[in-house]
Amino acid sequence: MGGVAVAVRRRVRSAPPLTLDAAIAVGFATVSLLLGHENAPAGWQRLDALGSVLTCLINLLVVARRRAPVAVCLAVQLLWFGYIALDYWPVVNSLAGLLALYTVAAHRPPRFALGCSVLLAALWNFAGTTGHESSWATTLGQSVLYPVILCWFGHLARTSAERNVRLAEMAGQLRREQEENARRAVAEERVRIARELHDVVAHHMSVISVQAGLAGYVFSSDPDTARRALTTIAGTSGEALEEMRRLLAVLRVDPREMAGGPAAVDRETGEGAAAGAYEPAPGLDRLGDVVARIRAAGLAVELRTTGERRPFPPGLEQCAYRVVQEALTNALKHARAARVEVSVDYGTDRLTVGIRDDGGTPAARAARPEPAQDAGPPPASGHLSTGHGLIGMRERARIYGGSLRAGPLPDGGFQVRLTLPVRPAAGPAPPRKGTTEHDQGAGGR
Repeated sequence: MGGVAVAVRRRVRSAPPLTLDAAIAVGFATVSLLLGHENAPAGWQRLDALGSVLTCLINLLVVARRRAPVAVCLAVQLLWFGYIALDYWPVVNSLAGLLALYTVAAHRPPRFALGCSVLLAALWNFAGTTGHESSWATTLGQSVLYPVILCWFGHLARTSAERNVRLAEMAGQLRREQEENARRAVAEERVRIARELHDVVAHHMSVISVQAGLAGYVFSSDPDTARRALTTIAGTSGEALEEMRRLLAVLRVDPREMAGGPAAVDRETGEGAAAGAYEPAPGLDRLGDVVARIRAAGLAVELRTTGERRPFPPGLEQCAYRVVQEALTNALKHARAARVEVSVDYGTDRLTVGIRDDGGTPAARAARPEPAQDAGPPPASGHLSTGHGLIGMRERARIYGGSLRAGPLPDGGFQVRLTLPVRPAAGPAPPRKGTTEHDQGAGGR
């Protein structure tokens, strides 16, 4: 039965107001006609053809009560007055008059409800003095009490509806502001990534320029050196074109996302695009520096690497570096975790980076070493946090065709997992590390 009641309630709420009012009007008219054709009290006439027509008119006017509350209320009371003056039983059509007054109180200011209440009270007293079934005191009490109750409930309904409208407007404004903030965050993050990719592309162009000059200089005297230079140019130019394609994809932003957005200024240094212009772009070989700075800030971090270390495009390495940097910063600032594990897996066709914190326990937090007095916020090789959190992480992963998953763990803590498709980059390979590295910091076991 409960399920049926809920279904009926939902269907009634979803029905158009005009349909509901039409059903109410038909119901009122049917009940009034049935009541009027019964034996009327002494002193009142039983419904005839004219009385039936008046009854239908009075009740069917309720259909338009929401569109013209005051007009409907006045029309109902006027027809009801004529109905009573013809000595028909007033009770038959009392429901329509009461509902019309409630509608005025629910949809119009109090002054309209007050005027209609006075008319209804006067009409009620007129009906009471015309008949003989109720005393004068009873009639007077009803003429005062009924309008007051109806106006009170109508006022509550009107204020509640106005409050709901205001809340809906505020919710809409808040949603628009959140969407605008999200668009602005994505746009600013794209500008930041574009600056970083610009540095990568500029590096490639410099390498190509130097190698081209070398090849031209030794083209006749040392063909082997010239051939190696041309091979380097071919590999580097292909990588530069790929990075340039990503750069153009980043800069292809919907103009609405940039409307009203602030200039690209670094949130943490307060500097513009010139900040860090001459600093080399960080990559996977500098993850140890980030881990060391986070440890100095008081968080136990373990770095694990699996697979064979090999060179990747600088932009892709920088993407992984920034995601690790941001995730570690979030763990330091928000997670209050006792231990964080950073894993880097050099797969054959993908690079997988995971950052997982245990959420922290009272015992682990008590055992965590205090930050060094002189260990300030991690500086130098880039900003510890982009300021955009998961928005920035996902944007970076999307640029390189990868994916990023982030969310809480069932047993507590939080995990960020970045997966990037990879292919070897041109140039000499860096020194290889072992297949597994356990880099346990202070405060670890």
